[in-house]
This record gives sequence, structure tokens and C-alpha cells, in this order.
Amino acid sequence: QVQLVESGGGLVQAGGSLRLSCVASGITFNYGHMGWFRQAPGKEREFVAAIRWSGGLIYYADSVKGRFTIFREFNKNMVYLQMNNLKPEDTAVYYCAAASRYTLRVGGETDYDYWGQGTQVTVSS
Repeated sequence: QVQLVESGGGLVQAGGSLRLSCVASGITFNYGHMGWFRQAPGKEREFVAAIRWSGGLIYYADSVKGRFTIFREFNKNMVYLQMNNLKPEDTAVYYCAAASRYTLRVGGETDYDYWGQGTQVTVSS
């Protein structure tokens, strides 16, 4: 059984930082990838960042480039999202997602097979 468990969300002031963590169990990645999405109240879930497990190619949404960093730990099956210079518009529930298969794209929800339960990030102005 595949499980993704996120942690690290919370309340932070604008300009502050948070680090989200996601541990994956029951999955072998090989040529797959892991990513982060977020969903703000009243909005659709949107892509934030992704990393390919083999080769480490990284992708970011334009809205977070230069502020967020995604990285992984092979031996722990973990992926992190370091979020710096947070803005109120970053407020959302953040979801970890994973796929054990290769997909050409990594920015769509259908590019992933497994999802975590989400962790709330709130940025106050």
C-alpha cells in the first residue's frame, strides 16, 4: 500500500520561511517523480514543483521560481519543499504527489498516481 505523508505546514508571516516534508512508503520510483501541488480556498489545485527521481530534473511553477526549492533524499524516499520569502498568496493546502512511472509532463494532476492528505500553509500579511 502506497502512502504519502506530509508535514511542516503552519502559520508564518509574510517574508518568512517554511519547509514541507513528504515521506513515501510502499513505492519504488525508478523512473518516476514526486511533486507538490497546492489548493487555495475557492481555487483549483495547481502545480508548484516537481523532481524526477532518476536524474533529478526539477520543475517549478512561475509563481514560485526563485523562492521555493524542491529536493529529495534517495535513501529515505523523501522530498522536501523549502519555501522562502512567503507571500499571503501562497496560503493554501499543500499536497505531496508521486508517480512510479515515467510521464513526459509532470505539471498535471493526471501525471501522478498517489497523493498525500495535505498540509495547511497560512501566510499572514
